[in-house]
Amino acid sequence: MSNNDYYNDEEFREILQEYEAAVTSGQSVFMDADDLADIADYYQQEERYDEAQQAIDLALELQPDSVVALNYQIHQAIDNGDYEAAEEYLSKIIDHDIPEYIYSRAEIWLAQDQVEEADNFLRKCYLDVPPDECQDYVYDVANLYDDYDKDEKALEWLMRGKPENNEDFQELMGRTMFGLGRYDDSERIFNELIDRDPFQKRYWNALANTQFMKEDYGASVTSSEYAIAIDPDDSDGVLAKANGLYHLENHEEALKYYERYSELMPDDEFGYLYQGCCLLNLGRYEEAVERLKEAELKAPDDSPALVDIYQEIGFAYSDMKHPDEALSYLNKTDALDCDHVDMMVVKGHVLMSNQRVKESDDYFSQALSLSDDKPHTMLRILVSYLDNHYLRFFHKSFNILFSKLGDDWKDGYSYMALCCHDLEYYDECLSYLKLAVEKNPKEARQVLSYLFPADMAPADYYDYMAEHIKELKK
Repeated sequence: MSNNDYYNDEEFREILQEYEAAVTSGQSVFMDADDLADIADYYQQEERYDEAQQAIDLALELQPDSVVALNYQIHQAIDNGDYEAAEEYLSKIIDHDIPEYIYSRAEIWLAQDQVEEADNFLRKCYLDVPPDECQDYVYDVANLYDDYDKDEKALEWLMRGKPENNEDFQELMGRTMFGLGRYDDSERIFNELIDRDPFQKRYWNALANTQFMKEDYGASVTSSEYAIAIDPDDSDGVLAKANGLYHLENHEEALKYYERYSELMPDDEFGYLYQGCCLLNLGRYEEAVERLKEAELKAPDDSPALVDIYQEIGFAYSDMKHPDEALSYLNKTDALDCDHVDMMVVKGHVLMSNQRVKESDDYFSQALSLSDDKPHTMLRILVSYLDNHYLRFFHKSFNILFSKLGDDWKDGYSYMALCCHDLEYYDECLSYLKLAVEKNPKEARQVLSYLFPADMAPADYYDYMAEHIKELKK
């Protein structure tokens, strides 16, 4: 029985009611420590954190050596980054052979990225596991590594187990393959799981995410729709559909689903960020700024979304012809952990888009002087010139850049093909298009897809464009 099923079970509801009645009336509470730990878990899930702590404190007061209560405190300490406290609670678990001690001991190390210490300990403990419990131990260890995104270790442990026809084992294998970037394997596993249980929304969402990573956005949207059909309030399914629609450039529909996601998850800044991105793509700049500022308010100080939020606000103000406001937000990234060279290029781009060319050149010069990867920085700068319709400058400068790079260079050919197309240098366009689809088909799709039928693969771009140019030359 899952936690959610147990919390809805009549037995748990009676225990919870008894506990809450005693607390409300001010009576002393005498309950089993395991029941109090379950109540604390329930409150934690409901985001009633003070009440959760009150229940677990009572559990330890009644039974100081309660393994369940101590384990709860260990995980709270880990979540808070207080590893000394986690070690202290761990030391109070007397029996070092029980799974709760073994897994908590390893998790404290993993939380501090001490992977070898954890793995040496877990392998040593594995030698003492009874044969009939080995499969469960292997699964639990692999699941622990999966929780900490140590996918290679998770796979290593899964390979120790028997590839049984077991849904939990197969699901973990599917997640591990996803984490390792083996998306075809992950997709196959989740399709097999869906064949067994087509009404498990978790499988549909995992399949949607795998298809998304394969850039099969249409299939990803379809899979997410099955999850939503099973549970219309499933935030994961709603977000997966929004992401798929966004990458299909269906920004109107994507906006609706990002809005729905924010209704379901009102404290998640990412929903508002992508609402802003949709509105930007729809040319609704003032609304975009409103949503993006809402994302900024929702985001904690350490949110990885802040860089994107400030950048998108900068683009919105730039498109509204307010470059100073744009720079004021872009400058907020100076204090964040991000690619500051890239942000200088963005600032230069914003200024160039607003006809402040001398200032933009200053930023571009700073970016180049600070860059550890000057060819790619120059590429990003030149793309800004292309976006601002300096076609001949772009063409001349790119030819110079390409002349200095080796045959293994794979970036930028799509932009050169686009430039030559717009300049009507058709033979040269075909030459660069051929290189683009061979060397970097992903970039070719991103840069050139609007010139071709929506469902066309980059591999077919050259023949299509060759026929198109042949017609133009007639």
